Amino acid sequence: MTLLDTLSTSARGITANKLRAALTALGIIIGVASVIATLALGNGARAAVEANFRFLGSDQIQIDTELKMEKGQLIPVNKSLTYEDGLDITDAAPLIDRVEMSVRGAGKVRHGSVTLDMSFQGTDADALITLIARGQVQPVGWKEGQRLTPEAFIGRGRFYTHSEVAAQADVCVLGYQTAEDLFQGDDPIGATVWINRKPCEVIGVIAELEMTDPGQRFSARPNDGFYLPISMAVAELYDQPPLVTILAHVNDQSRVEDAKKQIADYLRARHDISQQVDGKYDDDFRMTTKQDVLGVQQDAARTFSLLLTALAVVSLIVGGIGIMNVMLVSVTERTREIGIRMAVGAKRRDVVAQFLLEAILLSAAGGGLGIAVGVLAIPVAASLNKGVALLDPMSVPLSFVVALATGLVFGLYPAVRAARLNPIDALRYE
Repeated sequence: MTLLDTLSTSARGITANKLRAALTALGIIIGVASVIATLALGNGARAAVEANFRFLGSDQIQIDTELKMEKGQLIPVNKSLTYEDGLDITDAAPLIDRVEMSVRGAGKVRHGSVTLDMSFQGTDADALITLIARGQVQPVGWKEGQRLTPEAFIGRGRFYTHSEVAAQADVCVLGYQTAEDLFQGDDPIGATVWINRKPCEVIGVIAELEMTDPGQRFSARPNDGFYLPISMAVAELYDQPPLVTILAHVNDQSRVEDAKKQIADYLRARHDISQQVDGKYDDDFRMTTKQDVLGVQQDAARTFSLLLTALAVVSLIVGGIGIMNVMLVSVTERTREIGIRMAVGAKRRDVVAQFLLEAILLSAAGGGLGIAVGVLAIPVAASLNKGVALLDPMSVPLSFVVALATGLVFGLYPAVRAARLNPIDALRYE
């Protein structure tokens, strides 16, 4: 028999019972769709992790105060990181060329009869550069691909300078919406606002911003902002020393671990942390690099993907068992047909080819429909994963090949069993 004859005979064998064929292919459909959706979820999770931490470059070390839970509250393990700690890092650690520092707090901001309860940020003069590096916001209507600069984030006035930060200048910069709420259309530049009963002069207003991720533009509020020099904030706006976040920039990316050791030695000396008997240190700070964060997060995402993939493989195996079961039933039902074919000259390899091809056609049909279902299911999967799911182009051919392999593996035994039937016994079968 020619391949075309075998294909035609196999197709007729499948379509002879359409409902049974459809139910048999259902397991393959579910398995293939699960593989595609699972890989999309895994890719989305990895992309989300990278997006969340892309502001932390490969040359940066983030330093935070180590906290512990006590009486239901998070408190420092020993001493908090201070503004003064950050000022001397570049002198104590030669591998660090500069540091950025920031603090956060909440308070009442007042101008005239208008009072707002809001959060504020104490930063250094490079805060806008950090904002650009994070890549989470941009000026409204900014053209895609156009290079962002600190100046693009200034709507009116200017941002404070390094000398103003060093001098603890009583100046501040307002977010776009904050300026609108406080001044209601009037020009705020040069005016005085009060933050927790401390006066500061408005020297700038941030341009109207939007989130770079369209999915967050209706939930985030990037225009509610109040920025002031970190030195002024630390000195005047806190009853107790605040938690300072320090971002250290390494001048040699290949020596990040050496830079971490230099920082650790410096902070241990400042915080009076001694080496324990076992050689370890009970540090009251923690250092994080991009690789540290991505490694942990991506391991978790990878484990999640493997779990879902295992479930998809189980579904494919169940589908394959369904194919084997139906093909065995088909061999039994068509025993006399097999005997007639072998009696008129069909060889065993022809019988094997016919039934094997039927199994492959079933799995191919299930694979094709499964691909369609899987692609259509990605938006649903994304809605269950905070809107993050990315189709992997390689998952489509991979899933189809797996479906064909399933049909081949689970269809082989029924095909061989059919070919081994004794023609005389098969002709007598009722």
